[in-house]
Formats: sequence, C-alpha cells, structure tokens
Amino acid sequence: MHAVFELVTKLARTQASVLIRGETGTGKERIAQAIHELSPRAAGPFRAVNCATLTPELLASELFGHVRGAFTGAIRDRPGLFTLADGGTLFLDEVAEIPIDIQARLLRVLQEKSFVPVGGTEPIEVDVRLVAATHRSLRAAVEAGRFRADLMYRIRVVPIFIPPLRERPGDIEALTWHFVDQFNETSPRRVEAIGQDAMRALTRYGWPGNVRELRNVIEYAFAVGDGPVLAHADLTPELRGEGPPDDASTPTTALDLERRRIGQALDEAGGRKGAAAELL
Repeated sequence: MHAVFELVTKLARTQASVLIRGETGTGKERIAQAIHELSPRAAGPFRAVNCATLTPELLASELFGHVRGAFTGAIRDRPGLFTLADGGTLFLDEVAEIPIDIQARLLRVLQEKSFVPVGGTEPIEVDVRLVAATHRSLRAAVEAGRFRADLMYRIRVVPIFIPPLRERPGDIEALTWHFVDQFNETSPRRVEAIGQDAMRALTRYGWPGNVRELRNVIEYAFAVGDGPVLAHADLTPELRGEGPPDDASTPTTALDLERRRIGQALDEAGGRKGAAAELL
C-alpha cells in the first residue's frame, strides 16, 4: 500500500478526476477522503453517495437536486450533492452502477461545470472535484454497453487500484493496531497487547470482507473479551476455526481464493476469457 499512499499524496495536489478500483471493503472511501483532506479543497465539503443503493429516479435527485413540483412529493426545492459539494469533493461509490441516462448528465457536469436540477430549466454552475470508485472493471462495462466510454475516460484520469487484504498480509498487524487504537478511545475495555495466537490467526485468515471485515473482528473482540490482552478466544468463530462463516462458500485456501478471483474476472468481463485475462 506504500505505492498507493505515495500516489494519493501526489495527485491530491492536482484537480484530476480519480477512479479507485478495489473489492468491497478495501477502504475506497477512506482513500477518497485522504485525497480530499490532502488537497487544496480540504476546507471545502466532502460528500459521498453509493450509486448502487438508489433507484435511478432517486439517484438523479440525489446528485442534481430537484425543484418544487418536479414530481409527486417534491414540495420544495432541494439541492443535490453537486451543489452541496461545491468548492470541495464529491465521491461516487460504485459508479459502474449508474444508469446510462444519468451517465449522460454526469458527463455534462464534468464537461461544462454546470447542471440542471430535476424538473428545472436554469443551469447551476459548480466547482467540484470528482472521485469515483468501483469494484468492477469499467472497461468491461463499456464493452458490454453498460457504461459510456467518454465518461470512463473523463473519470479515470488517474486510476488507483487497492489490492485486497489477502494480497497484503504485511499490512494486517498495522491495521489491527490501528483499529485497536480506535476502539481504545470509545470502549470501556483498553487493549494493550495482542496475544501471539490471536495475531497468528489474524494474519493467516483469508479476509474475504477485506479491511472492513478486520475492523468488525476487532470490534467483536472488544465487545466479548476482557482485560488488556486481545486473546485468540476474543476472535470471531471463523478465525478461531470453530465453525464455518455465515457464507459457507467463503474461500480460505489459496486455491479457493484464486478460483474466486478468476470467477469474479469472468463475471466482470461478461464471460469473455480474453477480457478476463486482462483483468487478472
């Protein structure tokens, strides 16, 4: 991750659009926040939205706002995220899930620095830096006709790839202590040491949920354990080897993880082996 942090520090000083790619839970939003906090826009707002969680209608309203009477229930003007992020940074998570018609409106904002709210007629000018993220291949989405090529080139001026946690086991101990320090500030329990068996289990686990799962495991340990040492018995059943995870298909061996990677690449590439090979 050292190379990622170096790149973040460099590009934060620019105004270039950034596309962050990585599996769910790898910390894409935290990277976006770091870009904002290290940039000349740090004093401005940072706004974020997960584009996969909203219907097309709600997403359009969330991004661009709406005027009174634009649709049933629109009883007053409402600013969208582009307005609220003016002078700062807007983070679009799961950007590959944005519908084609909204992609066209997003492209206009990037090209013209203005947009028209839902139901409105007058354009609104904005100064926003865009940082986007996805767990998919945008190029594969373009080839499948689900994403505009011109928009892809606009938002991926600087691409950043965040490796999954299983591919950077050297980061696990530092991340574990990072989360321990966080929970030491908010929990009645104070952890001053981590048992060898506990750390061994943490570094050997496959982490299908990535950094987010590691954080959850440490939170669990604080909740169920006692005393100043985070012990092996404080870890979740999956890490203690006492039962299958909630999803019994979760891979833990190197072979399972490699098969999972290949399957994900084929899925993102629409079954095309050549495109999948490029992703790998």
